[in-house]
Amino acid sequence: MRAILDLILLVLQLYSWILIAIAILSWLVAFGVINIRNDFVRSIWNTLLAVTEPVLMPIRRRMPNLGGLDLSPVIVLLGIFFLERIIIYYLYPAAMGL
Repeated sequence: MRAILDLILLVLQLYSWILIAIAILSWLVAFGVINIRNDFVRSIWNTLLAVTEPVLMPIRRRMPNLGGLDLSPVIVLLGIFFLERIIIYYLYPAAMGL
């Protein structure tokens, strides 16, 4: 059971880093630091979008329009941190039999 919880924690941490990467990449594209017409950048962009958009899009639909400010990655990150704390503080001790 503990191995499964460790795997879930690892996946959650990896996904949080992917969310941070797509946020930074979107800022770099918006400010013109990198060009999305570059094949390598476009392949990274499309891969990250394919991984993050299924989670971010339902949150964006429910949030009010804040202009150009997208807070959906922040909300997902807060949810990930909350899930990690639940696993660490409640599920780990139950799995260890404490």
